[in-house]
Amino acid sequence: MNTVFEHLLDIRKEKGAGYLVLIDPDRKNDGILDDLVPAVNESNADAILVGGSFFMDGKFHERAARIKELAKVPVILFPGAANQLGPHFDAVLFMSVISGRNSNYLIGEQVISAPIVKDLGLEPISTGYMLFEGGGSTTVEFMSNTRPLPMNRPELAVAHGLAAEYLGMNLLYLEAGSGAKESIPTGIITAVASETGLPFIVGGGIRTPELAREKVEAGASFIVTGTVVENTNDFSLLAKFAAAIHGV
Repeated sequence: MNTVFEHLLDIRKEKGAGYLVLIDPDRKNDGILDDLVPAVNESNADAILVGGSFFMDGKFHERAARIKELAKVPVILFPGAANQLGPHFDAVLFMSVISGRNSNYLIGEQVISAPIVKDLGLEPISTGYMLFEGGGSTTVEFMSNTRPLPMNRPELAVAHGLAAEYLGMNLLYLEAGSGAKESIPTGIITAVASETGLPFIVGGGIRTPELAREKVEAGASFIVTGTVVENTNDFSLLAKFAAAIHGV
């Protein structure tokens, strides 16, 4: 049986790129999960990411369980902290915020999380996470207390990506931040794709299928969308994003 990571690599090989839908299980989305997750199932999206940096109540695990119950695609935790770990996921992006210099998010949370991941039997996908300036302060930047990388310095992105590769990580995540005003520039995507050997996710500020396709053609392995659908409740967008990302 293939692992979730192998499934993602197969998707990339077969379709050219994969589409991941990020669902933030905060109370603001409590009323839409029963409609949103089935829409993801029907859209030809390849997996669901579940996570967020900040929550306003204590029902994260309850909502994660509901997402997993409804989902027909792999459900992957995109963690903001160790306390988000639970049994309702097929895998976890075992991330290190390599763009920052806050030791807690480079290795501290990971040491706390590792025994829990093992006990739960979750598949860890070692991921180097790079936060970029998206045109405004993001929740990730505030909560992680890290400075984002500049958008106009592709060589910095390449250096961080190579460091992750040489440290043995399996995946990169290039993030402009939730609700970012600007998405990751194609120049950075092309540079990372050409200079590193790792598959990578691109997310943040991708508001149209056309822009998603542009990122794929620049070299992105996987595209993430989140708030663009949450903010509009237009679930028909999911299928449009999937088609554009898959080149249909």
